[in-house]
Amino acid sequence: MRLKELIASGKTRVALGATDALSAKVIESHGYECVYIGSYATAASRFGMADTGALALPELAEHARTIVNAVKVPVIADAEGGFHDAANIWRTVQAFEQAGVAAIHIEDHAFGKHAAVAQKLRPAHEAAARIRAAVEAREDPDFLIVARSDAFWVSGDLEDTLARLKLYAEAGADMVFPTLVGLAELAEVRRRVTQPAMVVDIPGQPLAAHKDAAIVLYYAFAALVQHEGLNRAIAKFRSDGTLPGGVEALEKLLGYDAFAARARKYGES
Repeated sequence: MRLKELIASGKTRVALGATDALSAKVIESHGYECVYIGSYATAASRFGMADTGALALPELAEHARTIVNAVKVPVIADAEGGFHDAANIWRTVQAFEQAGVAAIHIEDHAFGKHAAVAQKLRPAHEAAARIRAAVEAREDPDFLIVARSDAFWVSGDLEDTLARLKLYAEAGADMVFPTLVGLAELAEVRRRVTQPAMVVDIPGQPLAAHKDAAIVLYYAFAALVQHEGLNRAIAKFRSDGTLPGGVEALEKLLGYDAFAARARKYGES
């Protein structure tokens, strides 16, 4: 099902964050209807580095492409701040459209993303121009542009956040994405902004509590699981030499059975 159709259903959808094609396939195998790949997981999984805005457009777009090619469900991708000004943002849209993703989010955070450094937001009119240019640059009408505002994250100012989201919605954004809001703030966003909302999961709250969101991103899901699980498995291996099991299940997921069937079909086995 297309992402646009999932959103139109009115049901709150979960998008678990993948790190790579394998984790995306595992997420899909559990019945989830869409997958997310963000800069946080891409920086961690591909480069073993922090997500500080250092990744380039080709790195994010190509990593997203590998995930799109591995699954049949829609993939939502992180396009950071768009990588270009409004006049050149068509290159960003083109890169992600050609990668096959279903949606990208473009943010108004100019610098920071860590509590220890000064945070900078892009001027609202500049961010809105990027959203407008991205909407006009797309060739596929089913490719969604999500406008992300980090204003509440940076300042805790809900009114500024709402003003920015309204401006981005007027620029043509298909969805709005206020980061680090709570349930009360999310409800106000839904009351005052017409477009559906995407949010990062609110810690300690069940999915049902996110009813005002169309999509809930668990952006670091696979990265955290892999970090925790691999550390645990290595510690056990060092302790008693135990190797992880599950080879048959993994190889089935990866398509070894399908390869064997093709080999038999074409007389190579």
